Amino acid sequence: MTIKIIAGIDEAGRGPLAGPVVAAAVILPEGHGIKGLDDSKKLTARKRAALEIEILEKTIYYIALCDELEIDSINILQATMLAMTRAADGLSQRPEHILVDGNRLPKWGYQAEAVIGGDAIHPCISAASILAKEYRDRMMIAAAEKYPEYGWERNKGYGTAEHMAALKKYGPTPLHRKSFAPVAQLELL
Repeated sequence: MTIKIIAGIDEAGRGPLAGPVVAAAVILPEGHGIKGLDDSKKLTARKRAALEIEILEKTIYYIALCDELEIDSINILQATMLAMTRAADGLSQRPEHILVDGNRLPKWGYQAEAVIGGDAIHPCISAASILAKEYRDRMMIAAAEKYPEYGWERNKGYGTAEHMAALKKYGPTPLHRKSFAPVAQLELL
């Protein structure tokens, strides 16, 4: 039996100190013609942006997230799995098989396979990687307008020296993950 409807799922934002974790699910139609798909981290910002437009136009996709409150409530791993489940459930067409980037799968009713480094191997995961990263990056750039001290337009919420210095000086914002050690430790001071 040949599997025809395969979705790729990837996430962005597991490691940052602030903002949501975002997951995207993508079904690439046969003959989609999208060239240059790869792990989003290997692509330039310009190439990612161009591919994002093409992916949005030519695929079936859904983008979901878990915000910082959910992350703090259930932990980052469970929040990542929940965001992935929400992304899969949101697809307008049910996939027959799902390829997930990484080494773990959510507990769900889909036939699925975890693929380490899948975002560089399977175009459907690459497409999901690009959508998740671009969506989350835009969220953090927008958040930087409200909280300019943290440099999120540059560091996207990751714990860079600039972000850590601002965190020490100004304290955490509502977008910070209070359960993450650098933020939690500041709250103890």
